[in-house]
Formats: sequence, structure tokens, C-alpha cells
Amino acid sequence: MPGDTSRISINAKGTEKNTFDAIVIGSGISGGWAAKELCEHGLKTLVLERGRDVKHIKDYPTATKNPWDFTYRGRVAEAYLKENPLISKAAGFGDDTKHFFIKDKDHPYIQEKPFDWIRGYQVGGKSLTWGRACQRWSDFEFSAPARYNYGLDWPIRYNDVKDWYSHVEKFIGVCGNKDDIEAMPDGEFLPPFELNCVERHIQQNIQQHYKDRFLVHARWAQLTQPKEVHLQQGRGKCQARNLCMRGCPFGGYFSSVSCTLPWAEKTGHLTIQPDSVVHSIIYDEQKKKATGVRVIDAHTHHVTEYFARIIFVNASALNSNLILLNSTSGRFPTGLGNDNGLLGKYICFHNYRASVGGDLDGFEDKYYYGRNPTEPILANYRNLHKIDTDYVGGFTTFMGAYRTRIDENSTAETIGADFKKALTEPGGWHVYMYMQGETIPKETNHVRLSADQKDQWGIPLLVTAVGYDDNDEKMIKDFLTESTAMLEKAGVKNIQQHDSKQAPGLDIHEMGGCRMGHDPKTSLLNKWNQLHACKNVFVTDGACMTSTGNQSPSILYMTLTARAANYAVGEMKSGNL
Repeated sequence: MPGDTSRISINAKGTEKNTFDAIVIGSGISGGWAAKELCEHGLKTLVLERGRDVKHIKDYPTATKNPWDFTYRGRVAEAYLKENPLISKAAGFGDDTKHFFIKDKDHPYIQEKPFDWIRGYQVGGKSLTWGRACQRWSDFEFSAPARYNYGLDWPIRYNDVKDWYSHVEKFIGVCGNKDDIEAMPDGEFLPPFELNCVERHIQQNIQQHYKDRFLVHARWAQLTQPKEVHLQQGRGKCQARNLCMRGCPFGGYFSSVSCTLPWAEKTGHLTIQPDSVVHSIIYDEQKKKATGVRVIDAHTHHVTEYFARIIFVNASALNSNLILLNSTSGRFPTGLGNDNGLLGKYICFHNYRASVGGDLDGFEDKYYYGRNPTEPILANYRNLHKIDTDYVGGFTTFMGAYRTRIDENSTAETIGADFKKALTEPGGWHVYMYMQGETIPKETNHVRLSADQKDQWGIPLLVTAVGYDDNDEKMIKDFLTESTAMLEKAGVKNIQQHDSKQAPGLDIHEMGGCRMGHDPKTSLLNKWNQLHACKNVFVTDGACMTSTGNQSPSILYMTLTARAANYAVGEMKSGNL
């Protein structure tokens, strides 16, 4: 039967062939970084990926296609949409990218409350389709939950990760500008893309009217001017095609497929094994540590065990929770490390529901070149040094401006060459803002294993019970009010406010469930991302997050991973692991 662990296979040569120094579960943004750091230190490392293999360039089938090369000019066939109503909601999903997303029916889960779980199962994971925004956290985010009593205190502060941020930024390549903003620290930046004329106008207007608000070049994982380390990776300059989610054959944006995994592979210490569905982590009650990972072949359903001294869990937040919850033993009957019963609880996400947009007259003699894959960003200006609203937390605001297409009804020509020529002229300028808001981690927001439903590999389905609260509603109202006021002051008209009412999860920033903290009674991980109760297991993807902050989280996952991996190597060398 699927997932029947009585059919475990240890290689005929014994456990030796299945034994590594380290095992990394997941090959995405954080898993790739774990592999790179561990392999660079000489550890024989196995990376387990539940999805298919993807090789840089070779497996980007749509990367250089033109719109007319697609049957429906990039739109997805109606039959496909009907079969995949959930995944087709994802940002960036289309006929040109659907091969990097799962199909709904292949990976079911149970929504106790509406939750859109967006997944991409392949080597590289969602690093192939991420948004690429890379703002650093500040000390405000690390300290606010404890200062304002809406969450658990982080066991680390900005200074603990500052140098690791730099380590990551230099390697992956992040473009941006040093702006000296307290709420969004500067980093190691390549030159940014230029703001267009309307974005500069909005920037200057905000600066004129609001002394505490800063619209700046955001920080993005795009190679605007590659350095030697990026050339050594085989990557080249971003071509401003804005087709990143197809997979970039130039290596112009960071993914683990183009960057960290090939780098790890060059060490000779890496083994990547796709089509490997992790069932659970094996805990040895006598040794009082984890000894390996139980894996089910995605196609044959054959079960194999692999062994290692340290294990990094980087399966993406909810899958990491699922694996840990399913890793039961006499010592841990409710999941690995789950002495306090909090595993799977305090799941959180980012609030993307609100946006505003409108039109701006003028600037019609100006245009822009290329397809800029980045946007300006308005750093969080709420609840920093003190609570200044009727809610807690803050929000990042993404902003942009572009020329619309001319309305075909606005030209006197209705047919023929003159009509075609008229349509080639751009319309006016449109300006938009949208929020990325912090949410409060709550014990009631949780995931758990189904008691009676399993997937095709015999693994319990995940149940999601995650929702919004009154704090989220107040933040949305404030964002809409303040963003509208800023655009009005800049001369934007016909402003429309929008609340998408989308379910949690569509932000693709699910976090928590195995949070870091000082005290084993209230957290699962220590300041080094180690399980308090099982020191040779590290969790460094979104599952480890104690709170959400308001910045895009992926670069923090990479930073925490690099930091934890180097700590783990030191502990191994010292004989502590």
C-alpha cells in the first residue's frame, strides 16, 4: 500500500551508501542555501526534493517564446482553469508558467477555513516563481511583538543577522539604493533600475508632504550589473524582459536552480534526489537525536531511509510543519520536538488584500524603456517608535506607474491602417499602490494532520485553519485611507479603492508553526534555528518565523539558513552534534 513503511529498503550494500553528513529537505530558496553552505564546508549533503528535476536553462521551455507562440497568447485554456481553480489564482500563473506550479487534484489538502495554498514542486521550488523583493528587516520587526505585546519575543535582533544579510546579498545579487531609512536598513546593492518620470513625481510629492514617509527604489534580486561572483555562477545581466517566472536563461534573477544548487554541486559534495516525498524524520530514542529521513519514491511508492548527522528542514512552511507533525515516536508522540504542543500553531501570513489606483494627467511626452521587473517601495511608516494607530504591526507599500494602452473607442479611426497606427500610441498614465501587511500570530491559526484522510503516498492530509482578524481589517482601512490621500496630493484622479477579500495563503508568504524563541515552553526552535528538543534538526524556512514583519520574507529565510548552517558545521566540528 502507498507509504507502507514495512517495505523500507536499505541499499544492498548496507546503510553506507544511504548515509550522508547532512540531509536537506527541500531545494527551494532556503534549501538551496543550506546545500551551498554545507557543501562549501565539505559536508557530504543529500538534498531531497518531492518534485521533478529542473536544470537551469534546459528546463525553461517557455523562456524565449513570443506571445504568438502560445495557443491563446499566454492565456490558460478554460478547461485547465476549471480543473485548477485554486492554483490558477496565483500571482504569475499563466500558460507560460503553469509548468512550475502544482495541479490542484494532485496535491489535496483540507481547508477548515478558506486558505489558498500555492505550491511549486520541482527542484528549485518556488524560487523559480518568487517575487524577488529583498528588503531587510529592521530591529523594529524583531522587537515589536514583545514591545507592543502582540506576540512572542524573537530570540535574535538585527545585529545578529546583519552580516549574514550581507553574505547573502553579495552572492545572489540584489539591486537597490542606499537610502538610510531606519525601518528598512541598507544592504549590499547593485545599481537599481531607474524610476520612471511619474514614479519620481510621486516620490517627490510624498517627500514634500510627509517627512516620515520614504518612497524609494525597492531591493530586488536582479543582476543589474553582475559582479565577478555572479559571472562565476554562470549568470548574466538582467535583460529587463520581466518574464522571470518562466525561468531566466540569462540567470538575471536569483533562483536556487541558477545559483546556489549549481554552486554546491561544483564542490563535489552534493547529491540531489528529486521525486522524493519525505514521509518523516527518524528519531532514535537511545541516541536521543534524529538519525535520518524516511522517503517515499513519488512514482513507485517504494520507501527508503537515508541517514545523516544533521538534518535541515526546508520543505516550505506548511510542508515543514506537516513533516514534523508526521515524525512521531515514543519520545515525540505528537510530532518531532513537540513537547509543548505548539507545533503547527501560530501560522501566519501577509495581508495583500488592499490596493488603490488612479490616473495622472500630464507627462504624455514621456515614456520608459524595457520591461522593468522591479517596483518602487514605500517603507513601513506605521507603529515604529510607538503605537500610532488603532492596530498593531505595519505594512510595506509597493507602488508603480505605467502608460496604459489607448482606448480603441477614443480614436476617430475605426478600421484600417490608420486605426492600427492609432492603437500603437500609448494612453495616459496609471498609478497604483498595494499593501503587504503584517498579521498577528495566533494559536487558533493553525495546521494539523487529518485523522482519517491521506494522500496517494499514505501521508495524512494537512488541515488548514487560518483566518483574518479585526487587526487586519483596521490595517486595511488605514492603508486605503492613507494611500488614497498620498495619491490625491500628487494629483492622481479617478482613484479606485479595492479590497480583494482574498483568502489567506494567496500572498504565498505562509509562515510559522515551528517558531523561534527563548523558551522551550513557548517555542520550538532556539536562536540558531535548532529544535529545542532535538538539537541536530534545524528548521530555517518560513516555518521558523516568530512573527511576520511587513517586508518580503524570502531573504530573511536565506539569511537565517546561512547563519544556522555555519553554526551547525561549527557544532559538528566541536563534537556537539
